[in-house]
Amino acid sequence: MAKLIEVEDDNFEKEVLQSDLPVVVDFWAVWCGPCKMVAPIMEELSEKYAGKVKIAKVDVDKNPNIAVKYSIRSIPTIMFFKDGRVVDQIIGAYPKSYFEEKLKALL
Repeated sequence: MAKLIEVEDDNFEKEVLQSDLPVVVDFWAVWCGPCKMVAPIMEELSEKYAGKVKIAKVDVDKNPNIAVKYSIRSIPTIMFFKDGRVVDQIIGAYPKSYFEEKLKALL
């Protein structure tokens, strides 16, 4: 059973940019209501796509360097990385089916 990975400023490069698998990064914060709606979807997708995609979470309050680097101005922002590059992004809360469409396109 896969688990969401908590990524921080100090391991972002290793876990996301150098990953052999595509990576979905959920930029969130504890106080963000829509982030709480997205969280169970990301958890579910991390289990469903285990071994195919890595799903990570970045708390923007605790990791401001990553948030600044990727110009995160609204949360939740979900970024899709492949080969160390951002290939897509979603801003806001959407149904699981929308995230899954984006995920399938990533594979």
